[in-house]
Amino acid sequence: MYFAALLARTEDGWKASDTELDDVETLSDLADLAREASPEEDTVLVLIEQEDSWFGVVRVDGEEDPRIYVSDAAAAARSAYGELLLTDELLGREPGGDGPDLDSLDLDGTEDGESDEDDGEESPDADAVPHSPVGDREILGDLGIGEKELRALDADDALGTIAEVLGASEVLETVR
Repeated sequence: MYFAALLARTEDGWKASDTELDDVETLSDLADLAREASPEEDTVLVLIEQEDSWFGVVRVDGEEDPRIYVSDAAAAARSAYGELLLTDELLGREPGGDGPDLDSLDLDGTEDGESDEDDGEESPDADAVPHSPVGDREILGDLGIGEKELRALDADDALGTIAEVLGASEVLETVR
């Protein structure tokens, strides 16, 4: 189960709306959805949490590129919604890399010339996703949540804590 909400900063404070991500296929789609929530090109935060295992924040300021923070990249990678946020750039990969060429893999569990026995050494996987935060750790710095505070948030209460610091906890709770 996941929860996703948009928090748009207005002259009167924060305005919250829940959002469905079922029709969102790319980060660009998500950024467009956020921009629609604020016709004045103010800051919009997309807050996403997945089963209390990870949370993500996407910040859209007008027409600027979205800024992203994900609390646990490996947990998010197992979610369709998390995969939206985990861009090649965010993970430090070459853009457009689709992983290994499946036609060149020997899928019987061994490489050509190797035995089936495990030699005890594991080679590092270049496509491995870290069990750690990724993205812009200063994404909320100007809003009162610095890197240290952001990294210390637990996935089970992160969105509530973020909203509380922003002064938007009441409006976020109305869409929960």
